Amino acid sequence: MPETMPTSESVGVKAEQEMSLTLGHLYPDQLNMYGDRGNIITLTQRCAWRGVRLRVVPLDIGAPLDPARYDLLFIGGGQDKEQDEVARDLREVKAPAMRAAIDQDMPILAVCGGYQLLARYYRPAEGPDLEGIGVFDAWTIHKGKKVARCIGNIAISWGETTLVGFENHGGRTYLGPQATPLGKVLAGHGNNSEDHAEGCVYRNVFGTYLHGSLLPKNPHLADHLLGLALGRKYGEPGAALMRTPLDDAMEWRAHEHMLRRLGVAPRKRAFRTTVGASLTRA
Repeated sequence: MPETMPTSESVGVKAEQEMSLTLGHLYPDQLNMYGDRGNIITLTQRCAWRGVRLRVVPLDIGAPLDPARYDLLFIGGGQDKEQDEVARDLREVKAPAMRAAIDQDMPILAVCGGYQLLARYYRPAEGPDLEGIGVFDAWTIHKGKKVARCIGNIAISWGETTLVGFENHGGRTYLGPQATPLGKVLAGHGNNSEDHAEGCVYRNVFGTYLHGSLLPKNPHLADHLLGLALGRKYGEPGAALMRTPLDDAMEWRAHEHMLRRLGVAPRKRAFRTTVGASLTRA
């Protein structure tokens, strides 16, 4: 194992300066179910293995969001009782800045409750609707405690490859005519256990119900998000750096083990490199 982290220079990508990113973690104390912090750890480590510094800034309730200060955003999942206060803050404090960031193609990952709040509204089993900020042409309805939750391991198609995770949600999300799903359910429930759609994508915003955490078992999605952020900030040299593969044998073993448990045949592994050689992780 090398004693120093690989840098952009060591993998054949010439950069005038060391690369860095700033990630805004929205509501880390309220929306932190099912190991969603593991997504932050994964993004941080995959940057470090390539010599990129990732700075993580918590954006709590009441904190302003300045799109110029951030390169990507993450919002996780929580229980219904936490989502009321978060939904209000998202609408009243952060929505204009988030829309501006989205229009500038900032990558955003939204998981479960965060995904629901970026849509039009969430109708809980009891109480009034929670208005979202309408990034996704989608809405969520909780059909009551007598209706079984969508729980279990899940695999979906994503382009020519797959994503795996764990889902646990009572709400059923339905996509409108302007919405594009993240993928098609191969095993599991997905958005609503009815139409085989999972998640939603708008520009560089990715919404999904996949917990588990999502990114440790899906390194190709982590690198896609980071590649979008680096490409947006540094152009092709930044995007090319994230296409340089790491030794992800362990991650792909976990990914493909889950596929086999679900009876799904492994597909292509995404992000073939066009630059340099494979990195050895420190």
